Amino acid sequence: MKIEILDEAENDIVNGMNFYEAQNVNLGNYFLDSILSDIDSLYLYASIHIKTNGYYRLLSKRFPFAIYYKVNNDIAYIYAVLDCRQNPSWIQTRLS
Repeated sequence: MKIEILDEAENDIVNGMNFYEAQNVNLGNYFLDSILSDIDSLYLYASIHIKTNGYYRLLSKRFPFAIYYKVNNDIAYIYAVLDCRQNPSWIQTRLS
């Protein structure tokens, strides 16, 4: 299984990292490490997560974030990494 993080998802991760770094020094780096660890788990567990809005949704273990991905030809494409505290209609619009 190969994993590809698309540009929009990369921007989501950077925005989340900046948000947490503004809360506390080095918390942004901890967020980044945690999210990347969650994404790495897809090497073993891709396609077992619940499907919502046409995407698989992997919930982060340490932060209130969800990783939305699709699997095609043995490649997991990460489309979005979104804060679960957002308005659900905003999340649905973002994933459309």
